[in-house]
Amino acid sequence: MLSDRLSVFFFLLLASAAGLFAWWGLGYTGHSNTLIFLLATAFGLFMAFNIGGNDVANSFGTSVGAGTLTIKQALVVAAIFEVSGALIAGGAVTDTIRKGIVDLGTLTAEPEFNVMDFLYIMMSALLAAAVWLLVATRQGWPVSTTHSIIGGIVGSSIALGWVAAGMGEALSLVHWNQIGTIAISWVLSPVLGGLGSYVIYYYIRKHILTYNEKAHEQLQALKQRKKDLRKEHKTITERMTELQQIAYTGALARDAASARSIEDANEDDFESDYYKELHRLEREKEDIDAHKALVLYVPLVAAAGSMIITAMLLYKGLKNLKLESTDLQNGLIVLMVAAAVWMAVYILARTQRSGSLEKSTFLLFSWMQVFTAAGFAFSHGSNDIANAIGPFAAILDVLHSGEINPKAPVPTAAMVTFGVALIAGLWFIGKEVIRTVGTELTRMHPASGFTAELAAASVVLIASTLGLPVSSTHILVGAVLGIGLVNRSTNWSLMKPIAAAWVITLPAAALLSAACFLLMRAVL
Repeated sequence: MLSDRLSVFFFLLLASAAGLFAWWGLGYTGHSNTLIFLLATAFGLFMAFNIGGNDVANSFGTSVGAGTLTIKQALVVAAIFEVSGALIAGGAVTDTIRKGIVDLGTLTAEPEFNVMDFLYIMMSALLAAAVWLLVATRQGWPVSTTHSIIGGIVGSSIALGWVAAGMGEALSLVHWNQIGTIAISWVLSPVLGGLGSYVIYYYIRKHILTYNEKAHEQLQALKQRKKDLRKEHKTITERMTELQQIAYTGALARDAASARSIEDANEDDFESDYYKELHRLEREKEDIDAHKALVLYVPLVAAAGSMIITAMLLYKGLKNLKLESTDLQNGLIVLMVAAAVWMAVYILARTQRSGSLEKSTFLLFSWMQVFTAAGFAFSHGSNDIANAIGPFAAILDVLHSGEINPKAPVPTAAMVTFGVALIAGLWFIGKEVIRTVGTELTRMHPASGFTAELAAASVVLIASTLGLPVSSTHILVGAVLGIGLVNRSTNWSLMKPIAAAWVITLPAAALLSAACFLLMRAVL
C-alpha cells in the first residue's frame, strides 16, 4: 500500500537525517560530552517530531477536514512551507531562555555554578514538553507547543533553584507576571479567534453561500420545470393527428435551428409553444444570475485575505530576516499582492460561470484555502520551530563553545534535520489532531476552512502588533468554534477536554521537566 511505503520512506528519511546530523554534530562539538550531545539530539528531534504531530497537524486540520487537501497533499504543503519558513526566516540565532520566563542570572553568576546544570535544564525541558505533546496528540488534543516548552523550562529551572538555594529562591527565578499572561491567553486567544471567524464567516455565508444556495434551489426548480415541460410537450404531441404532428415537427425543427443560430432570440421568433416556453425559462435562468456572488464578492474576499496573509508574512513570518523595509514599502507590497490575487480569482470565477454552482464555489474557496494554509505554514515554520530548536541550539552552543550565551547560533544542519522531524511527526501521529480540528469540532467546507485560517492569521497579526498574549493554536481552535457557532453545529463536549488540556499543559510539562532534571542530575 502507498501509505505503508510512505511510512517506510519517512522513517528512513528521519533515521538518515538524524544519523547524518549526529555525525556532523560530533565534529562540531569536538566530541566533547558525546553522551550529552546524543541525548540532547534525541530529545530535540523528539520534540520537533511531536510539534509536527500536534501543532502542524492543528494548522492543517481545517484544510483536510474541509476536503481541500488530502493528508498526503497536506504533508507536501507542510513539507515545503513549514521547512522553508524554518530555513528562510527561522533566524540565525535564538534565545537560550524562552521569552524571559525565568531568570537564571543569579545562579549562573555564582562561581560554583556548573554549566552542565544549564544543559540539564534545556534537555529536561525538551523531553518533558515532547512527552506531554505526545500524550495530547494521541488524545487528539491541539495544545500550545510554546506553553509546553515554557512549562518545561520553568519546571527544570525551579528544580535547579530548589537544589542550589532552596524553594524560596527557586520560585523567585520565575517571572510570574509572564505566567499570568499565559493564563490570560487561555481565554483571550480562543475568544479573539472565535470572534474573528464568526464575523468573517457570517458575512461570507450571508452574501455568498446563502445567495448560492438560493440560486441553486432556483436553478433546480427551473430544471424540474424543463422536465415537466418536456413531459407535457410529449403528451400534447401524442394527442395530435398525423398531419398535425408533421406540421408541428417542422415548426420544432425551425425553432431548434433558430435557438442555435440566434444568440439573442425573442419569444416571437419561435413558432412552437414548446420553444416559446423554453425561451422564457432560459430568460429566467439568466435573471437568476447564479454566479453573481462568486464573480463579485469572492475576488474581493480573496484580495482581503491575501492582504492579511501577506502582512503576516512581512511582519511576523519574515521578521528574523530584518529586511528593513518601511511601512510604506510593506503596504505597497500588500496592495500589489491583493491586486494580483483579485485579478486571478476574478478571472477564475468568470471561467466557472458555465459550470456547476456548487462545484465552482468549492473550487474557488479551495484555491483560496490552500493559499492561506501555505502562508500560515510558512509563518508557523519561521516562528514555532524555535520551540524545539531554541533549547537545543543553546545546548549545542554550550558544547561547542563551553559558555552560555544570551543568543545561540542555529546551524543550517540543525534546521534541516529538525524540519524533517517536523514533517515525519505530522505523517506518523498527526491524524488524530487533524481529525479533531478538521471534522469533530464542527463540519467544515472550504469556505469555512478558509475563514478559520484567515481569522486566525488576522488575530495573530493584530495581537502581535499590540503585544497581546495569544497562542496561535488556541486562536485557530477558537476560529473553528466560531464557524460552528454560525452553523449551529459546535461539538462543545469535545471542547471540554481540550480546554482542560490547555490549562494543564504548562504545569504538566513543568512537573515532568523537574523530575527529568533531578534524574539527569543524579545519573549523568
